[in-house]
Amino acid sequence: MAKVRLTKGELKKQRDSLKRFERYLPTLQLKKQQLQMEILAQLALLEEKKRAQEPKKKSAETWIGLLAETSISFRPWLKPEKIETFSKNVAGVDVPVFNRVDFKTAEYDLFTAPLWVDHALELLRGLISLRCEIETTQQGILILRRELLITTQRVNLFEKVKIPETEENIRLIKIYIGDQMTNAVGRSKIAKKKIEEAELAGAHV
Repeated sequence: MAKVRLTKGELKKQRDSLKRFERYLPTLQLKKQQLQMEILAQLALLEEKKRAQEPKKKSAETWIGLLAETSISFRPWLKPEKIETFSKNVAGVDVPVFNRVDFKTAEYDLFTAPLWVDHALELLRGLISLRCEIETTQQGILILRRELLITTQRVNLFEKVKIPETEENIRLIKIYIGDQMTNAVGRSKIAKKKIEEAELAGAHV
């Protein structure tokens, strides 16, 4: 702990700091709570999307076998051209939110292509889109957790270090100033007594 000056000016400075810390702490605590709640909500969403992924994966296994039997190359039509997201502000932090995935338009001969091609494409694109949404949600959770760590460290700094330290500084300065005032009063009384004694002695000469 840095040595504090035991003066009235320093006392005012420490009191101002304490007011500032006590005013800022509730804001940090609220931010911490909001981040915790949002992380829980995002984890629940992530779990929901992962559960939704399982039946789609099982269904896709059927179609993948059929894709291997056709001469049509599906790969270009299954590669995302654009993953569209937007930002949501949570307690002052920008978190990515999945919106949609754009794919290249599938162009094939409707007369020669098997009838199941459209359905297979739709299913596989839905699976890829879901995977992109899961990845975006995981990225958002990572950002929120990082911000929560920083915010928690700041809350602890204020609660366990800054506020107790400032309160102790104020206590020490007040004790010192009180002692100085007591000593000053004592010295004043002694000086007054000496003056009175000198005046009394002079009156007797």
